[in-house]
Amino acid sequence: MPLKTYWLEHAWLGTHVEPGVTLEAADDGRIAALRTGPGSQTPPPGAEVLRGLTLPGLANAHSHAFHRALRGTVQVGSGTFWTWRDFMYKVAHNLTPESYFELARAVYAEMALAGITAVGEFHYVHHAPGGAPYAEPNAMGEALIEAAAAAGIRITLLDTAYLSAGFGRAPDPHQLRFSDGTAEAWAERVSALKPREHALIGAAVHSVRAVPADQLATVARWAEDRRAPLHVHLSEQTAENDACLAAHGRTPTRLLADHGVLGPRTTGVHNTHLTDADIALLGGTTTGTCMCPTTERDLADGIGPAVRLQRAGSPLSLGSDSHAVIDLLEEARAMELNERLSSRTRGHWTANALLTAATADGHAALGWSGAGRLEPGALADFTTIVLDSVRTAGPLPRLGAETAVFAASAADIRHTVVGGRHIVRDGAHALVPDVPTALAEAIAALRA
Repeated sequence: MPLKTYWLEHAWLGTHVEPGVTLEAADDGRIAALRTGPGSQTPPPGAEVLRGLTLPGLANAHSHAFHRALRGTVQVGSGTFWTWRDFMYKVAHNLTPESYFELARAVYAEMALAGITAVGEFHYVHHAPGGAPYAEPNAMGEALIEAAAAAGIRITLLDTAYLSAGFGRAPDPHQLRFSDGTAEAWAERVSALKPREHALIGAAVHSVRAVPADQLATVARWAEDRRAPLHVHLSEQTAENDACLAAHGRTPTRLLADHGVLGPRTTGVHNTHLTDADIALLGGTTTGTCMCPTTERDLADGIGPAVRLQRAGSPLSLGSDSHAVIDLLEEARAMELNERLSSRTRGHWTANALLTAATADGHAALGWSGAGRLEPGALADFTTIVLDSVRTAGPLPRLGAETAVFAASAADIRHTVVGGRHIVRDGAHALVPDVPTALAEAIAALRA
């Protein structure tokens, strides 16, 4: 018996927009049936009607939930990535398991309002300030997992090894709560985390500057043994490249390759400043690339070679990273528009390709291989964009993919369904009734 029947006025099916689609969600939270054609042009009796364009749920493949507390504040004045990082450390210092739950719950609710049904949380605030473990060593990670459940979305907790302040440098005082001391101790702690229906456990190498080269293989083996996703910040800054060359005589990409980190379950985040050989290595190993354009432009990181990476064989996904904004449609749009500015030519990706990066390929990067598509057997996770707002009114419905990517924003999301259950209905969150207040109170508590 289906849990619920939805009638989608228009649905993006990966290659085209189909009018009049009936979707049945089963008790197991998956799509039991998808019907199109003449018999589905009107809503069947009892169906939930979703007016507008329905897409598979969006996957936010790279998040640091506590960075949401920086929005607006770090845009005052000027500075660099490194001055931004100093302010970020101050916010991280004030987090507790309780305050992190409240903040992450509100942030993940904001994501649900933006059509995001799964998040990859790149999590490295593991211990108490000063580095002492909590009584429950994974208290901070468990807070994030529970926050996602409370907000109604799926999470891949990418538990992050962060062991040093730089090549050959012990952690700075504000980094002590990030570090387990060694990769072996990291692996022992993270092995106690267990997946659940809405949560997967993956791994991350914070960066080549934060995990000593002789410990990279330990993290890679942990992920390989569990067939788990493995993510890594890669060549976001030229300073990282320069320091790696000075310490090891090779680029960060080459260093990762030499220690077994690259591969089809690995995703490099940013991949901004790469050599031709780096691009060939990433593509040849089908290592993924997660682009975070709104953060990369906010931090003045630069424009990464996304077109060349994809052509080389690196699948693309998208993330909101520091949450300067939370809008996966804007991330997709920015990836194309950044490339236009850089190359002074248009049309590097079709709207279908950009939506695929935001849906199916993003879910795959997070280990949710049965998600990101509207088809029988896939998770019944989807979101609906209105086609009659001031941003989206006018284009023909068959151009819905183009409208979504090049005109719509998170403000145009009206419904978000996860596992066949409405999480956002008519723009209101079912589990967190007042998301702006929840955000404001959680952020104010960190400043107190």
